[in-house]
Amino acid sequence: MLASLENREDGLHFISGLLIAGIFPAVLCYSDGTLGSHTVVQKGQDTEQQLNSLTLASVNESFAFIVYKLLNLNNLHKNIVFSPLGIATALASVSLGAKGNTLEEILEGLKFNVTETPEADIHQGFRQLLQELSQPGDQVQINAGSAVFLEKCLQILTEFKEKATALYQTDAFTVDFQQPPEARKLINDYVRNETQGKIKELVSDLVKRASMVVVNYLLFRGKWKEPFDPDDTFMGNFILDRMRPVMVPMKKIEDVTTPYFRDEELECTVVELSYSGNGKALVILPDQGKMQQVEASLQPETPRKWRKSLRPRTIDELYLPKFSVSKTYRLESILPELSIREIFSTQADLSGITGPKDVRVSQVAHKAALDVAETGAEADVATRSKTIPLIAKLDSVKVNLNKPFLIIIGSSNTQIPHLITKVLNPKGD
Repeated sequence: MLASLENREDGLHFISGLLIAGIFPAVLCYSDGTLGSHTVVQKGQDTEQQLNSLTLASVNESFAFIVYKLLNLNNLHKNIVFSPLGIATALASVSLGAKGNTLEEILEGLKFNVTETPEADIHQGFRQLLQELSQPGDQVQINAGSAVFLEKCLQILTEFKEKATALYQTDAFTVDFQQPPEARKLINDYVRNETQGKIKELVSDLVKRASMVVVNYLLFRGKWKEPFDPDDTFMGNFILDRMRPVMVPMKKIEDVTTPYFRDEELECTVVELSYSGNGKALVILPDQGKMQQVEASLQPETPRKWRKSLRPRTIDELYLPKFSVSKTYRLESILPELSIREIFSTQADLSGITGPKDVRVSQVAHKAALDVAETGAEADVATRSKTIPLIAKLDSVKVNLNKPFLIIIGSSNTQIPHLITKVLNPKGD
């Protein structure tokens, strides 16, 4: 997410971006990781009632599925891809510079109970999450961090610098926004370097009246634990609504043992595909015509039930279409449905950024892109063994993702959804 802070007349432009490519390189870009003087948090300090990862996961899942349903209402019959973690972290960052009712609206919109959970604990929870995600794992790489680009004639609050560094691993730079091309290059070069070239041009234009730009990114790279062999990819039918078929490249893998659950109540099949390391992809395949039924059931308890019910099963044949989905959403109409309204009005209090209160949010956009390949980054197909015990073969099933399905991406450590995708048409939008 990228945000530009301007005067009251022009408002506060807020643009977020998420890029996920390959086997799941993910880049979350969001901004305004600002911090007000009302929160007392020192770098590395643990609060007595620090928000634990289970609570944060529950809150984020609740927020994630509410946002999903709102996006779905505004994008009927279209693919959906977004990062609930990216949006939530971006809004939490904005809340660091918010005060009064503006602050309460943001935190409550994120589904935190501000009367039970101290604000400091919320920010410490995000700090701990970012640190956990940044820990190197087996074959999984996650890089997270932030940067503040401040107009050279302004001075960022010292407290902001200290707390933004402690909580969101934020770097700080000065830039001349009166020279938009130079400022744009500086920001894009920084993001390109920090995301190892996965985002080559986050900023396409800047206005001269901008005062501050903050970039927050998260890069996730991994490879399938059980990669698909590209030689097995073939052209096959994907069944759209009303049983209309479309020809798409279909990946195939045989004799793979993976967590599996058949949900007879919701009439869907759930399979968990793993990355080498901690990455998990929960794939939900509704029966034909049952997508809306599954979507209506989405709430934190639903994926928890699925995960508890998953049992290792041998999948005799598993088919997954190759697809690429990219979406950009304007969230100004979505966030008010979460009661996050004041940040868009003249009543906004974001004075924890540089001091003045005459700023507000005028635009919020979120971009996400997902591109799934057979093997993923640097995957070694030759390492996979197809030796399956006879008893497992007798219990084998077939899973064919040749009709609309959902994918929830997270990690085994946190269970927080990094990405939610609905694929209605692998070849369309």
